[in-house]
Amino acid sequence: MKYLKVSLIAAVAIFALSLTLLPRATVQASGQQPKQKSQKDDKNQKPSGDQDDQAIKLGAALVTVPLSVTDKHNAYINDLTKDDIDVTEDNKVQQIFSFEKRTDLPLTMAMLIDISGSENNTLPIEVEAGSDFFNKVLRPTKDLAAVVTFESEPVLIQDLTQNVSRLQAALHKVRPAVADARVGSVTGTPTTVDSRAGSTALYDAVYAVSGDLLKKEAGRRVIILITDGFDTSSSLKMKDAIEAAWRNEIVIYSVGIGDPGFEGINRGVLSKMSSDTGGRAFYPKTRQGLQEAFAQIDEDLRQMYILTYQPTNDARDGSFRQIAVKVKNKKDLTVRHRRGYFAPKAA
Repeated sequence: MKYLKVSLIAAVAIFALSLTLLPRATVQASGQQPKQKSQKDDKNQKPSGDQDDQAIKLGAALVTVPLSVTDKHNAYINDLTKDDIDVTEDNKVQQIFSFEKRTDLPLTMAMLIDISGSENNTLPIEVEAGSDFFNKVLRPTKDLAAVVTFESEPVLIQDLTQNVSRLQAALHKVRPAVADARVGSVTGTPTTVDSRAGSTALYDAVYAVSGDLLKKEAGRRVIILITDGFDTSSSLKMKDAIEAAWRNEIVIYSVGIGDPGFEGINRGVLSKMSSDTGGRAFYPKTRQGLQEAFAQIDEDLRQMYILTYQPTNDARDGSFRQIAVKVKNKKDLTVRHRRGYFAPKAA
């Protein structure tokens, strides 16, 4: 009996030690699901010390929000911490899981160029500035970029590549719509003669690039939209284009430029499409102004914070959730980020 008691005690001790050696579960961002734990395990797990992240429950994907912060002089604020930030979803305060400055994330960009009649006189300087932009911004071992033109439909001039020379060569092939040879659609299939030739389908183009070209790419996804902002023939509406960007976590930077002899620039459309997705709109009036706009976009892309949180609303209902991010006690700062996201739907 004595030996039996000793054996039982030893067995219990070995079992307890084995529990301490089990690996801890991890939480993954960007929509990846961690392994599920039972409710009993969740109740027994308690946060220790100042490790606030342990208090976030497991089992749901984190929401990722890239953002930039500038002051009233448009200077970037680069010294913020998690404690400086408030984030709400549908007006409900959320607990921040992580907040960090990231300048090394890969970029996947599509330069989307309007080639309708209102751009004829400005295309040469657009091509020159775009070529300089790719040469300065693209990191050949990390980033990808494509060139797409649109009039009545989007046409893929250069598919996603890391080769700056190919992108520059593609830009120099860009011609006004009347002289366009129609290289191929965004999905790579040959295009046909369109009865809407001479019209501008801006919203359709943004929607197609968001859903077909950039949807499955890694890193930060960006559309650089060069247009006067007027849409005359899209089958979709502006909200459809913005929602496509939200669904695919795409930031839109708009460069409003066009022939002064036409209608001017539709600033309302370009400002909304950019601000709602976390980007910015620029309205250059000169060649130098256009180059400065591209330089500002370059700087923006390197000055991002990445915020993640786990939403308190864990319903998988596909509904739109509105996001608001603010810097505590700093009303004079501007925070740029996407305005929301669509929750996943239950299988």
